[in-house]
Amino acid sequence: MSRRHGRYDQKATLKAVMETSPPPTPRTDPTDADVEAFKQQLGRPPRGLRAIAHRCPCGQPDVVETAPRLPDGTPFPTLYYLTCPKASSAIGTLEANGVMKEMTERLQTDPELAAAYRAAHEDYIRRRDEIEVLQGFPSAGGMPDRVKCLHVLVAHSLAAGPGVNPLGDEALAMLPEWWRKGACVTLDDREGDGK
Repeated sequence: MSRRHGRYDQKATLKAVMETSPPPTPRTDPTDADVEAFKQQLGRPPRGLRAIAHRCPCGQPDVVETAPRLPDGTPFPTLYYLTCPKASSAIGTLEANGVMKEMTERLQTDPELAAAYRAAHEDYIRRRDEIEVLQGFPSAGGMPDRVKCLHVLVAHSLAAGPGVNPLGDEALAMLPEWWRKGACVTLDDREGDGK
């Protein structure tokens, strides 16, 4: 993994992500079982759900893609939304331990990291604009100048794959394998058939 307090090392970060993180998965249309999993994960029905952007090794969705506007027309600039409570809790621990502050400080002193993070911001905006342009709205997670939410950055890394969001990749590489102790939700067999 890249040295947390050193200069950005893309090769080391990518190696760590590939060794310890869940593999990329294809973007899929949500099934009824996915919607039920989402309800259990977040305690509410999904709003603006477009796709399952990444699936946990346990088989459940862990990142969803949402519409840039909710059904009532409200802008919702967070394209990728982390739904897994186990992953979310692990990321919350990183945030509580000051990782966001340290990453933001590194953005001010490491031009290579800052450039890669700006490219991640541009990728996020491009992906969202392909669905609908939200003129004047930021990307998410504090991009491109600071780190405001690791959940968003990790969701972007999981959805887009390694090498797109450097700080999402770094955070992902720091996480424990949250799926190892089983799925965050379990569905009744009748719900698990996708019908």
